[in-house]
Amino acid sequence: MTTLLIDADIIAYRAAAASETPINWGEGLWTLHAFEDDVQRMIDEEVSKLKELSGCEEVISCLSGSKNFRKEVADYYKANRKDTRKPLLLKYCKEYMFENYNGMIEDRLEADDLLGVLGSSNNAKYIIWSIDKDLRTVPAMHLIDNSIVEISKEEADYAFYKQVLTGDSTDNYKGCPSVGDKKADKVLELGYFGNPWLAIVKEYKKQGLAESVALENARLARILRHGEYNFETKKIKLWKP
Repeated sequence: MTTLLIDADIIAYRAAAASETPINWGEGLWTLHAFEDDVQRMIDEEVSKLKELSGCEEVISCLSGSKNFRKEVADYYKANRKDTRKPLLLKYCKEYMFENYNGMIEDRLEADDLLGVLGSSNNAKYIIWSIDKDLRTVPAMHLIDNSIVEISKEEADYAFYKQVLTGDSTDNYKGCPSVGDKKADKVLELGYFGNPWLAIVKEYKKQGLAESVALENARLARILRHGEYNFETKKIKLWKP
């Protein structure tokens, strides 16, 4: 039986944000309201739809832990989000998904990492759902745009290397300066003695940056895969070229 791995962080955030209603009480007084019944309905409907699209009866709701190992790699990771207001019922939505849809949390891991570690372990057992493009770096079966798609190891590796070059402004790591999507494709297609990592390092050095900077970006970009996290020892295997 195939199990759908759900990015529960995304569903919880979308439901919590959509449920908020501003109310004007007059005389300059505004309040923000949200109702638990509303978010429960939104989450239930979303999960039901995903189960139907994927053909899966069983789900695992993957949620981010309270700590994040990437902040140990670079303290600026996602530092651009710390002043952003969270929706009123975000915590409640995450708890609801955890309790009602087979929740899973591992401290120091993001939901993406759980999706990656589990999803890449067995294509016959798991299907990944997330709208986060970072998951395209994981070789696995994916539910993308209402269709089941297999991302091969070659495709996943290419997407990963490209992310190392372009960075991710949402997550606050910059990649290689002056390298966008088109230039990243050119760097990887030309290669360097057939070695994508050497091509990446060469591009970083053109910008006056050491290989260690490229490696730091790679470890921030890497969504963990099967074999890169031990559920018993909690040990994380950082990416190495």
